[in-house]
Amino acid sequence: MTPGADAHADATLAKAAHENFPVAPRFLPRQWRDDLMAVYGFARLVDDIGDGDLAPGGHDAARLGVGPGEAAGPLALLDALEADLRRVFARTGPGPGHPLLRALTPTVRRCGLSPEPFLALIEANRQDQKVHRYATYGELLGYCELSANPVGRLVLAVTGTSSPERVRHSDAVCTGLQIVEHLQDIPEDLARDRVYLPAEDMARFRVTEDDLAARVSGASLRTLVAFEAERARELLAHGLPLTADSDGRLRLLLAGFTGGGRAALRAIRDAGYDVLPGPPRPTRRGLLREVVATLRRREG
Repeated sequence: MTPGADAHADATLAKAAHENFPVAPRFLPRQWRDDLMAVYGFARLVDDIGDGDLAPGGHDAARLGVGPGEAAGPLALLDALEADLRRVFARTGPGPGHPLLRALTPTVRRCGLSPEPFLALIEANRQDQKVHRYATYGELLGYCELSANPVGRLVLAVTGTSSPERVRHSDAVCTGLQIVEHLQDIPEDLARDRVYLPAEDMARFRVTEDDLAARVSGASLRTLVAFEAERARELLAHGLPLTADSDGRLRLLLAGFTGGGRAALRAIRDAGYDVLPGPPRPTRRGLLREVVATLRRREG
């Protein structure tokens, strides 16, 4: 999509600058950057819909074919998004109406992408409308299978480097990144009536939802956040063999994903595992340090 062609779509893509990891850094080939940004645009749009961040009856709803007089809640918009996504994969009939999906169409054709990862992202956001708490860590991992892992699989598909082993490592890294984001966003998620800390862990560490709503984390919540952060760190360790198995600019990109997650964990640790005053974010220097460390490490 040409920059400036659609201000609303450009604003969605601009959110890439606020992610924990570099989405499409400039050292990549131009085609990879364009394709990764097309995938990111879809993923960001579906999350914005699921989070209720789009204005009711606004520009995005209209582009998805939802008129101002129609029900325009997240579930209705997700249904409309799925219908528009299916136009991306249709060989006949009208093309998609939303500019971000029109930008996605050449990427899908060029890279031979299948609809399943995109549909999984939509389903994750449908689940967010219905499931607001997770009883066990296993249940949370099931959610991440829909909400996070498809993104890594799409990155491998776009770069033409997918294999069963790489997908396995990528899934672990993406789940780790999702858990890190959940830890950073505890207050924001609670404001949406969502808790991504497993209930079994909250009970184990004697943390209540009242503790999550406080201005500053108590000792029990800090201990719980540290526990979940260690789980994320173990998952991000799968980025080491994934990176070591890659070459050139792809290796740098994958190190950026893993390093970004590790830098965010360092920021959480440096905040004393107190995430309530505001989401701890890594600095550029911290991100670079972790990327370099990831590149220097070797499996084992």
